[in-house]
Amino acid sequence: MSPLFPSPNELDQRIGKKTKLLLIILLFGAGTVAFLGSILHTALSQRPIPKLVISDTNRALRGPIVSRDGFRLVFSQKLYKAMVNTRNIDPEKRELFIRLFSIYSGIPEKSVRKRLRERGNVVLSYSIDANRAKYLKELARKLRLLKVFIPYKDRSGRIIKYGLSLTESGESRIFSYADILTPVLGFIRKREEDGFTRPAGVKGLERSYRKELLPIQNGIVRGERDIGNTIILNGESFVKPAIDGMTLRLNIPIGLQKAVESILDRAKSELQAKEALACIMEAETGKIVALATSNRYDPANIRRRDYDALNVSAIEYTYEPGSVMKPITFALLLKERKVNPFDIVRTYGGRYKLGRKVITDEHKEEWMSAENVIVYSSNIGIAQLAQRLDAVDFTEGFREFGFMQKTGIDLPYEHTGIMPHVTQMQSEIYKATVAYGYGMRATLMQLVRAYNVFNNRGLLVEPKIVSEIVDPMGKRYPVTPLEPPRQVIPPATAAKMMSILEKVVTKGTGTKAITPGLRVGGKTGTAHIAGKKGGYARLYNSSFIGFANDRSHRYTIGVLVREPKKKYHYFASMSAVPLFKRIVDLMIEQGELKPDPKLSKP
Repeated sequence: MSPLFPSPNELDQRIGKKTKLLLIILLFGAGTVAFLGSILHTALSQRPIPKLVISDTNRALRGPIVSRDGFRLVFSQKLYKAMVNTRNIDPEKRELFIRLFSIYSGIPEKSVRKRLRERGNVVLSYSIDANRAKYLKELARKLRLLKVFIPYKDRSGRIIKYGLSLTESGESRIFSYADILTPVLGFIRKREEDGFTRPAGVKGLERSYRKELLPIQNGIVRGERDIGNTIILNGESFVKPAIDGMTLRLNIPIGLQKAVESILDRAKSELQAKEALACIMEAETGKIVALATSNRYDPANIRRRDYDALNVSAIEYTYEPGSVMKPITFALLLKERKVNPFDIVRTYGGRYKLGRKVITDEHKEEWMSAENVIVYSSNIGIAQLAQRLDAVDFTEGFREFGFMQKTGIDLPYEHTGIMPHVTQMQSEIYKATVAYGYGMRATLMQLVRAYNVFNNRGLLVEPKIVSEIVDPMGKRYPVTPLEPPRQVIPPATAAKMMSILEKVVTKGTGTKAITPGLRVGGKTGTAHIAGKKGGYARLYNSSFIGFANDRSHRYTIGVLVREPKKKYHYFASMSAVPLFKRIVDLMIEQGELKPDPKLSKP
């Protein structure tokens, strides 16, 4: 029979069991609370759950520039950034990755290996073009199947696994034919737009048409994603298309432009000149069909030595044009009825003193007809005839011909040139010197435009390089002049000037320009260059501005040879005129002009 009360030993054993049981229950309860709390925290806290709906931006590109004959001179393409996390590359398959990436990207294995020495996210290239990016995206998929990429844990314990990624990094401007039509096309600089590199026009057409060339609208695609993180396109997806910038279509055919540039290159070399320039303009419309220089550059690789070539000399270089101004002065005299072409002018045997200034002629005649003053380029004759114009008629007459103002050509940074003030033009000396092209400055484009008045029945038109702007939908917007054509001189006066300029070619200083079957005329200009310390240096600019017409086409052409150093070839008749002739012959070869042996003067 057991005792009524447990013994002390039994009591201790019972208390020990109860304590252990209570402790176990407390520990279990605490664990349960902690587990439930963890679940609750996980359930209630925000977690980086992959989005079910994602969006993708497709950036639009800058518009292209296209020649008259359909060649893409300038266009844009996307650049992609290739990036990989080096910690995700399986060390045993590292060389496989390097070899394959090099093959698909075109980047040498040595360069890829060097970049992979860095730890973490590494940019392998910022300039993957669209075509290679397409193949690299396919490579990224294959590398995942080959298990080239492995996961790793970061310091916070998260498991990270990235593959090869390609994202849009910028826009590259491609100049398809290197230096052709430079500096007219211009060049660009880079600017950042939300982490995307964009080109911005700095000079040339890239600058003057910067608004038209700008991308119109970036594209956006938004929708649910699949397991491969690709947007599923269905009825609930949102798609806004990318709309690129507008297309510029030029009046300039690349074949003619390139051939003219080659002629200028040879002329610069042969004449040991600083630069040779040429401009060809369609007389009636003002369309520029060639605007070329011997000093060009590659817009994708501008070097320090190219800096002087960045400017369009035809509109940014002003110079004293010399005798090419004589026909302008003579036309004003005809317009004001202050000269008859058959008037007799005394030329004093080639030496004449006006005030303190001594004026000389190359053709040392005692007398000339007023017309022959132009044909044989008499400084003495035009200096005397110019006195018949008053200061206002002289100054405003030159302004009517487009001097001292911009021509309206669709290029930026055009210079206007300079001329003495109307009060200065009351001086006999100023009238004389300006009449034969000294004491004033003009650009080649201003001279071509002014001579075009003779070739266009007395009308002044604006020169234009761009023919039309085409939007992405194909709608065409013709580029029209800011001002309508303006009648500067009567058609009869223009016709008379044409006849005189033709005589310059057949009998006078421009005989090397004779081209059978065409109406060809023009005027030479050989002008001293003013020295930096006053006076005139022993350097010259040689010009020939004129026209070449067949039965259906009329072109006004200007050439300028800057500082020719070949002996005796600083005379325009020895440099600029033969250059003009080569260009006319080229236009015949390319079908722009068609000689007709039966062609007679209209």
